[in-house]
Amino acid sequence: MGVLVNVPTEWKGGRQVGESGNRLKEQLSAFCPHKVSPLWNHRGHTGNAIVEFGKDYASFCNAFKFENHFEAEGYGKRDWEQHKYRGPEMFGWVARADDHRAPGPVGEHLQKNGDLKTVAELENEGTRKTDKLVANLASAIEVKTKHAQELECKYNETTTSLDKVMEEKELVLQRYNDEIRNMQQIARRHSQMILNENQKLRSELEAKMQDLEFKSRQLDELAVRSDSDRRNLEKEKEKNEIKAKYLKMATSEQQKADENVLKLVAKHKREKKAALDEIIKLEQKLDAKQKLELEIKQLQGKLEVMKHMPGEEDSESKRKIDELSAELQDKYDEMDAVEALHHTLLMKERISNDELQDARKKLIDGLRDVTTARATVGVKRMGDLDLKSFAKACKGKMSEEDAEVTASILCSKWEEEIKNPEWHPFKVIMVEGG
Repeated sequence: MGVLVNVPTEWKGGRQVGESGNRLKEQLSAFCPHKVSPLWNHRGHTGNAIVEFGKDYASFCNAFKFENHFEAEGYGKRDWEQHKYRGPEMFGWVARADDHRAPGPVGEHLQKNGDLKTVAELENEGTRKTDKLVANLASAIEVKTKHAQELECKYNETTTSLDKVMEEKELVLQRYNDEIRNMQQIARRHSQMILNENQKLRSELEAKMQDLEFKSRQLDELAVRSDSDRRNLEKEKEKNEIKAKYLKMATSEQQKADENVLKLVAKHKREKKAALDEIIKLEQKLDAKQKLELEIKQLQGKLEVMKHMPGEEDSESKRKIDELSAELQDKYDEMDAVEALHHTLLMKERISNDELQDARKKLIDGLRDVTTARATVGVKRMGDLDLKSFAKACKGKMSEEDAEVTASILCSKWEEEIKNPEWHPFKVIMVEGG
């Protein structure tokens, strides 16, 4: 602490008044005082003030600069004690033991608020504080080092776990791709089997057409033999023409069914390709997302290790931490963009699936309209007519060859009639008693 005496005062309002502590602090700002406290008594300002400095070494130097300044100007403690007429200037010096024990307002203030210590005691106290600070810092460094090691262990464990998860993901993806390829092969074999069956039916129809044409030529040759046989031959020829007409109709229906099957197979291929493309896109986005998550975890681990590494924080370490923080923020931004794109693709996939289901229902409905008992394209419906039953019933009334043709005609006719909801082949007759 410093002592300031002979502070200018004046009598005003029945008491002594002088400059405030803030004003005196501004005048002594060159010595960086923490506080200036004027001393008062029952008469007012005593003309004395106490200048308080800090407790560090820099404040200690400022206090002696304060004393040296007043001594150099001739206003030190010795000058104050030697001169009886002191004039209007203030005198100042650093408080010592005699000031602390002196009577009066200065001594009282120092005894209440000051702590009398020697330079050696101050040095010892500073040394103790420094040793304590060093011990605390060493303990803190040891704790941070241990924490950094724990973080590094956790980081290594997390990295190992993520690598294992990525390997398992690759295996699952490989199995999934193998299953997709197997399903595609099964679908291709099924489509080829349907096409082969349709080709076989077409060959049978063509063979029967050739047989009918051959019989027609034979009938034409026999027509010239006799008038009596000519009428029978004409009737037989009319029957053959009717049979040929129905066979042509059946052939046309078979061709339409084949075309519809080919169209359906082609559409299924396009739909499967589009679905696989969407799945591949989603897998790619999922891979990118998981890769970003792995990079973010690794960057977070590196950043935590850098923050808790022991030693001085030089500019190079700060620069590395700033670079890692910036890179981590870039990865967060990229992660947000990938998640937004992933969400958009999921929405598109849902819309595409809905459209695909609607198209599938329409195709199945259309397929029911063209499906016959002899040309079933991958759809088995309850209630389809059995051609064998018609053939068995016709064989009891006509020859085997005619029965087969007639059964085909009747079966086709019944299938067309069944599609009409207003057709009622059986009549209900009410009799007495219900």
